[in-house]
Amino acid sequence: MTNEKRNRGWYGKLDKDGFIHRSWMKNQGFPDHVFDGRPVIGICNTWSELTPCNSGLRDLAEGVKRGVWEAGGFPVEFPVMSLGETQMKPTAMLFRNLLAMDVEESIRAYGMDGVVLLGGCDKTTPGQLMGAASVDLPSIVVSSGPMLNGKWKGQDIGSGTDVWKFSEQVRAGEMTLQDFMNAESGMSRSKGVCMTMGTASTMASLVEAMGMSLPTNAALPAVDARRMALAHMTGKRIVEMVEEDLKPSDILTKESFENAIMTNAAVGGSTNAVVHLLALAGRVGVDLSLKDFELGGEIPLLVNCMPSGKYLMEDFCYAGGVPVVLKELGDRLRSATTCLGGDISVYADGAECYNDDVIRSMENPLKPAAGLRVLRGNLAPNGAIVKPSAATDALLEHEAEAYVFESIEDLKANIDNEDLPVMPDTILVLKGCGPKGYPGMPEVGNMPIPGKLVKQGVRDMIRVSDARMSGTAYGTVILHVSPEANAGGTLALVKTGDRIRVSASRGELELLVDEAELEARRAAWEPEPPHYTRGYAKMYIDHVLQADKGADLDFLVGKDTRPVTRESH
Repeated sequence: MTNEKRNRGWYGKLDKDGFIHRSWMKNQGFPDHVFDGRPVIGICNTWSELTPCNSGLRDLAEGVKRGVWEAGGFPVEFPVMSLGETQMKPTAMLFRNLLAMDVEESIRAYGMDGVVLLGGCDKTTPGQLMGAASVDLPSIVVSSGPMLNGKWKGQDIGSGTDVWKFSEQVRAGEMTLQDFMNAESGMSRSKGVCMTMGTASTMASLVEAMGMSLPTNAALPAVDARRMALAHMTGKRIVEMVEEDLKPSDILTKESFENAIMTNAAVGGSTNAVVHLLALAGRVGVDLSLKDFELGGEIPLLVNCMPSGKYLMEDFCYAGGVPVVLKELGDRLRSATTCLGGDISVYADGAECYNDDVIRSMENPLKPAAGLRVLRGNLAPNGAIVKPSAATDALLEHEAEAYVFESIEDLKANIDNEDLPVMPDTILVLKGCGPKGYPGMPEVGNMPIPGKLVKQGVRDMIRVSDARMSGTAYGTVILHVSPEANAGGTLALVKTGDRIRVSASRGELELLVDEAELEARRAAWEPEPPHYTRGYAKMYIDHVLQADKGADLDFLVGKDTRPVTRESH
């Protein structure tokens, strides 16, 4: 290999600095010839025992290394922050941007020519992509893969989706606490991410649809031997990408983002894809806004997977996975480059559906026109979103009085109050859960149904907040209201008894209070003091953008591809 590589600035110098870089690496047993100018491939690993979704990534890293060695590269694995969605408080989303900083600065500071991103759990994939895109070295993703289907009492159960379902059944007295606890062990039977179409599997699907991973990356179960083979082939491919100088900026074009938006609609993907795609677009300089997500509004729901359907990711894999979805999208797909160097249409070549109830055709969709809807109005001047595929159709056009929870603590303390003045048609409103307010914009937007209504059989109500919800969740939940309450958005001014109008078909979210009254409330409003006054969380609160901008930090938008020239000694 004769092309001069970036790593020569570390390992090619015949001086004191080159001596230091090479000599200390040799204490791991690397021989002289691996420093001969071959591509150095960083393996960016978010493995952690505190991130159960990513617990299989140590093994996959070995598969990547095999492929890199085979192709004549030099693999070097390095750790970055790992974000365990189910384990972190107050929310893993608070730390997505910190992971992105970790990834970006690690790639920039070390002598690598390309990078393989090993992620899986919800925020690890977008965080890694954001960081890698800001350095713009050749990059490719290997996801950890979904868990095997959950099993309990002879039936399939889905991570997240059935947690919310079972929890409500316990509150309604329809399920015993003992059964609830017994289901816990059967839900998570192997390594891997949620086996529902939650945020992790959504982002893996979108990464594949954008051409940032090899085909079939999204759906292969974590414990399937074919995922290790995929890791091997990815290691081989990244060496070729370095030689071709094929970078994220070549792949992550406006067209690839549009393909992701349509794929998200077709698979019934997570609402969280919105903030992650917006943030990623900001890193690569693609002009993407909430309006672009309306492109998915007319795409039918094709994948019959929880929470929008009944199957799980293992079934999606066996039915053919993302390549079949891309084949069904057909001419709707934009022409876009992939990590293979060809057009995204190649990913659909030869794709065959093996279960047409799991992956429906365009002629027989699970739901027509089921993509995310963007809502605007005086309650959300900069936008809010709703996921019709997981909502109750009758509630998508609705007007009623609001009941307001001023904080998450207010909600938890009072949601099961038997005297709570709510009816089945009441619109529940939750404040203080946006990027600045919580902070970190947690997945609490799918608030529980008030206890007294659960007992009456109510299972869905309109819920409005500046929060997010889990990709595994369901219901008529209006999310990402922007500006958030803590930034002085209209949401901060809503009072119990105010009327709110929602129209998904017209894209409306209106607070039916006259402007003079709103101005009086605005003049009297005072922001809550921040929850954190030091450290990363303070920096986050001071610099985080609103949801409609992807909730990135303002000073991280864009990229910096300048070479690092100063040495450490």
